[in-house]
Order: sequence, then C-alpha cells, then structure tokens
Amino acid sequence: MVITITIRELLFPVSFLLLLPCEAVAATLGICYGRVANNLPPTLEVINILKTNGISNVRIFDPHPFTLQSFSGTGINLMTGVPNEALPSLASGTPASALQWLQTNIFAHIVPSQIRYIAVGNEVLLKDSFYSPYLVPAIVNLYQALKMLNLDGTIKLSSPQAASVLSVSYPPSLGAFDPSLRAVLRPLLSFLHETKSPFMVNVYPYFSYTSSRSNQVTLDYALFRSNDMVQDGQLMYGNLFEASLDAVVHAMEKEGFAEVEVVVSETGWPKGGGEAASVENALAYNENVVRRVVGNVGTPRRPGVGIEVYLFDLFDENGKGGDECEKHFGIFGLDGVKAYDLRFNSEN
Repeated sequence: MVITITIRELLFPVSFLLLLPCEAVAATLGICYGRVANNLPPTLEVINILKTNGISNVRIFDPHPFTLQSFSGTGINLMTGVPNEALPSLASGTPASALQWLQTNIFAHIVPSQIRYIAVGNEVLLKDSFYSPYLVPAIVNLYQALKMLNLDGTIKLSSPQAASVLSVSYPPSLGAFDPSLRAVLRPLLSFLHETKSPFMVNVYPYFSYTSSRSNQVTLDYALFRSNDMVQDGQLMYGNLFEASLDAVVHAMEKEGFAEVEVVVSETGWPKGGGEAASVENALAYNENVVRRVVGNVGTPRRPGVGIEVYLFDLFDENGKGGDECEKHFGIFGLDGVKAYDLRFNSEN
C-alpha cells in the first residue's frame, strides 16, 4: 500500500484520489506489425495493404524512426512500444529526460494525434523480469512528460503482459494474479486506474491448448466451436478467449480495480509449424475474434462492453526464435495477399 500511495501522490493531488470509474474502451480491431524478419515488404507497401483492408489501428513493437515517419500523415492510429531495454534509464531519470526521450524517439517522427497508446515494455514481468523494478517508475516519468505536452488525455500508457501473470485462471471466477508479481502489478493497476488507462494482456488460446496436460482445454473450446458450455457460477463460457479475459477481470477485481478496462494487445493462431497450427484453424480462431469485436459482444463478465483487440501478426516473421510455430502467425503473405479469407469488418 505504501508504494501505491506514493505513486498516486506523484501523479495527482490528494483531491483527485477519488475512485472514479474508468472510461470505457471502444470496440476496436487492430493488427500487430511485427518486424523480426529479413524479407518484409517496404513499409509504404505495408501501409497500402492496411488501407486496402480497412485496418486503421496498428501495434508496432519499437519506435523505429523510418517506420514512424512512414505512418505519419496516413491517418492510421498506432500503439507504439517502448523497448524493455529503455526502462532503466527512463525510470532513473526525470520527467524532463522522459520528455526528451519521447520527443527524440517518437514525436520527432510522427504527429502525436496518431499515437493512441504507448506500450511501455512487453511481457516484462515474466519474459524480462530483470526490468520489473523499473516498469512503473518509467511509466510515471513518461506520464509526467505527456502532461507537460498536454497529451496525457489523448495518449494512454500501459504495459502489455502475458496472460500467465495469473497464477489461477480456471475457472475464470477464481482468476488471481501471481502473488510474486503483486509488488509491481498493484502499483501498475493503481496507475492505470488513476489515469483511466487499460490493462493490456497478450492472450493466446493456442498455447494454452498445446501446453495443456489435461483435457481442460480442448481444440474446439480454443477455436470457438465447442458445443459444450462451461458453467462458472451464474456465467457460461463457450470459448477460451472470453474465459481468459474474464479471468483477468476477476483478478483485477480481487485487487480492488474492478473499473480498469482490458485491451488484448496480442492474440492470434499460427497457420503452420506446430500441433493444430493450420490455415483452417487460424481462420476459425481469428474470424471469431473479429466477430466478437465488431459485434460488441463483450464477455460473460462484461457483456456488451466493447473489447479492443490487436491480431497477431501482419506477416510471418522468419527471424523469430522459439518454437517453429512462432514464425507462422502472418495473416498476410509478403505480396499483400491474405493467407486466408479473414475480413476485418462487420461483414464477416
């Protein structure tokens, strides 16, 4: 609690420490533009692909100058990442030095009105735990820098986390954060609540299915085609995607942050390179996610509340490490032709 109060005092005067509800996140569909590859088409061609398919929200994982410059003036909204490696210097510096970082790395290359989110780090708590102590101090300095520019109301700060920050995720009502991560998660949630920013989570039912050691996760349940509903108290679940999101919601409620919205900063299904990885399954998964977004379906815990989702990935990334399937999430081929007939609007 001491840490949480200290962070609040850094951000706001005491008169503003009221538990106000978070602004609802509009239902928004975007796509991740991963660049860990040596064969990607030129960025200008990428932008043409996005516009042709009506995609106006894109997540990029690092503020590469030429990439930002290419997007400038296109009308495409960006979620741009702050690399994990930048967190120590941002955390140990001042708001003024964070302002200089923003000006040099982002706003020198693209107008602020095209930046929807700044995603500070990616899966820091589990993938790069060395950077965990720097996460919230870096976010606070960046927030203060945005306030200096009067951009704190239009650009939201958050930090995408792996869904495995939950120690319990099934059934959703038992969702709880890993106790070993609370020292960072509680201050993060407090910041998100006070600034009306969303909790960002990377959700991959594919990996939940392939790593399951029991029959708890079936392929049909992961692909939205199960005929059997899973009952959790008064609520019914027909797919793992919604169950995973509501587990996060329940975990936040247990920490006292029921008003914080959830943004799915990554989700997708590979079309090759692993068990159950195929074009057919990738289409089945992604088209069901799209339908839920454009239809404002919400989740059983938050019915009718629009979910903002970023599909992974724009192209295959041949430079990715790990399992072979990591290289095969691309929805589009390098020639701009869709690998499968996924539509990005309500005509699905």
